[in-house]
Amino acid sequence: MYELLRSVWREPAPAPPPSRVWRDWVLVAVIVAVAVLEGVLRPGLGLRPLSVLICVGVAFSLPWRRSRPLLVLVLTFGVCELASLLVGGVFPEQDVLVFLVLLPFSLFRWGSGREAVLGAGVLFAKMATDTALGFHTPGDAIGGSAVLVSVMAAGAAFRYRARARVRELDQVKLLERERLARDLHDTVAHHVSAMAIRAQAGIATAATHPDAAVDALRIIDAEAARALDEMRGMVRLLRTDGPVDFSPGHRITDLARLGPPVEVTFTGDVDALPAQVSAGIYRLAQEAVTNAKRHARHATRVEVRVEADDHTVRLSVLDDGDPPGRPDTGTGFGLVGMAERAELLGGTCEAGPAPGRGWAVTAVLPRTAG
Repeated sequence: MYELLRSVWREPAPAPPPSRVWRDWVLVAVIVAVAVLEGVLRPGLGLRPLSVLICVGVAFSLPWRRSRPLLVLVLTFGVCELASLLVGGVFPEQDVLVFLVLLPFSLFRWGSGREAVLGAGVLFAKMATDTALGFHTPGDAIGGSAVLVSVMAAGAAFRYRARARVRELDQVKLLERERLARDLHDTVAHHVSAMAIRAQAGIATAATHPDAAVDALRIIDAEAARALDEMRGMVRLLRTDGPVDFSPGHRITDLARLGPPVEVTFTGDVDALPAQVSAGIYRLAQEAVTNAKRHARHATRVEVRVEADDHTVRLSVLDDGDPPGRPDTGTGFGLVGMAERAELLGGTCEAGPAPGRGWAVTAVLPRTAG
């Protein structure tokens, strides 16, 4: 139990917390308007001006509930408790104060473990003080405590759900790095095996055909230079263990093997692309075509266009399926992996509904990735 409490106490806050956005100020405006209307129209409300003033004042703390959850909670509930002590009863009594449940939720969603423990202590201390002073009945205190615990639990649940989502995204990105590293491994292994074969041939013919041996050395030099260039461009990627494959990885020219209903079009010089760029374009197109085959409703054609110039290679994958967009944009990870691979190669990858009909994936990679 001690270790559990210590781990909760040391729990860091999720980073970074979302910044204040226009929706926060809309929420404040709505709460202020409701507080003023309730203060004017509600019969039997005591100390109306002071009640409305407190409600409006604490409402303006809401935009900071994520970045400063403990401070906002202590100040807000502290002001309400101080007003109750001065008046001699629960104050303010306006129903609009129901929005205060957002504060313990935000505390457990965005605060650190230490802040969550301290904030919970403040809330339950306030509840116990109000009950001891007769502001609440024991039944009301039990009900209020149940509401607080439920709100805190909801905040913690959203917190750990978001953390699990982040872990899943990180795993997808790491997997894409591993795939890209494996492509590099295959390419370099191919170059090395070619150098070994040429070296063996040069050794075998050196005595009788010196010219052939010299040609073999030239080929070995060229293969070594290409392998080193590709290694320098991809050295920041992770390595993975696995069986060695001495055949080259997939290239752009393999796109024609994706089969119907895929139509592949090449423009520009795509034969001289570095191996990692060629393999990257293939992997991006393969993932986009797979998504189209799985999710495009009533699709009859998938167009794959590769356009290469002196500086960049542009990939476009377009299907003619019916809207709406792919479910992958909301809960899946295919697009995350595609964007990660493109970013690792120094490019970009975007996906979204095509004008009129269908779904479009566009990736742009530099010819010299790394």
